[in-house]
Amino acid sequence: MSTMSTSHWLLLALLVAASPLPAQALGEQKAAEPIRVLLAPARETTLASQIAGRLTEVNATLGSTFRKGDPLVRFDCSEQQARLKMSNADLASANETHQAKRRLQDLQQAGEVEVALAAIEADKARAQVALYRAQVEQCLVPAPFNGRVAKVAVKAFQSVSVGQSLLEIVSNETPKVRLNAPASWSAWLKPGTPLTVHIDETGQQYPATVSSINARIDAVSQTLELEAIFTNDTTGLLPGMSGTARFDQERPAP
Repeated sequence: MSTMSTSHWLLLALLVAASPLPAQALGEQKAAEPIRVLLAPARETTLASQIAGRLTEVNATLGSTFRKGDPLVRFDCSEQQARLKMSNADLASANETHQAKRRLQDLQQAGEVEVALAAIEADKARAQVALYRAQVEQCLVPAPFNGRVAKVAVKAFQSVSVGQSLLEIVSNETPKVRLNAPASWSAWLKPGTPLTVHIDETGQQYPATVSSINARIDAVSQTLELEAIFTNDTTGLLPGMSGTARFDQERPAP
């Protein structure tokens, strides 16, 4: 009887000890714990081919830097340029015909319908010029912003199809911080909340502030996605580096 009573109370004590903490207490307990972070480029994109053709130049190597507007990839545009030249000639001819019809109309030797049809042909020729000019412009792929090359997917003299990946590039601006905080922190996290980021690769700590918060909580992991920006010198930091973050506010505000 005494043995059963002792076992009973021991089991009860273990169950109480194993019971989950209230959500607020759990939030306070975890608020001081470090959270894994990843540095992401401020801007990144994949440059893809807008036309099918053969490349003549790839002015990019892995890690190379560039400035906005620099020509990164160039296509062989002989055919497109020939079409543009031909369409310019057609436009000149259509304009001349239109002007001639207008002069004849002034002499009452051409009707309004003839003049209107000539004007329509001139407009069609003008649109054709705009189309071929746009195609020629697609033969050059300029850099959309200042940055560096993260991946080169093609080589000079290679033939590519529409939509094929050419380069992956990242901006050379200060990288941003990405992290996932416990969902229970949503009650007190807000843009401007300070945190300290420790980067594994440099062994240094950097002050930062929350810049954006996801509008929804992940239902599976019960975490809230955040982004933060550094507020001090970040020399040497690169996208892809990782580390941990601690929030200066260690517990939810009352």
